Amino acid sequence: MTVKAGETLHIPANAPHQFKNTSAQPVRLLCICSPAGQENFFAEIGVPLATRTTAPPPENGEQREAFMKKAKQLAPKYATELLKEA
Repeated sequence: MTVKAGETLHIPANAPHQFKNTSAQPVRLLCICSPAGQENFFAEIGVPLATRTTAPPPENGEQREAFMKKAKQLAPKYATELLKEA
């Protein structure tokens, strides 16, 4: 499914999904987790940025590997199953 600027998408609980920016432009995603709790997974694996419009730092293969290792370790804590590495 393609979602454009200003559109919303509902993903039911436990539905397999992934997000991918297929455009050449930077994008922002607002994820609302209900019930609360899953957002803590993203907070633990994420990289804090100075502002909401700050671009994420570029990553190399070693950083990507460390990120995925951390995500895999934290996944069971948040009842999250990683199906495929993007």
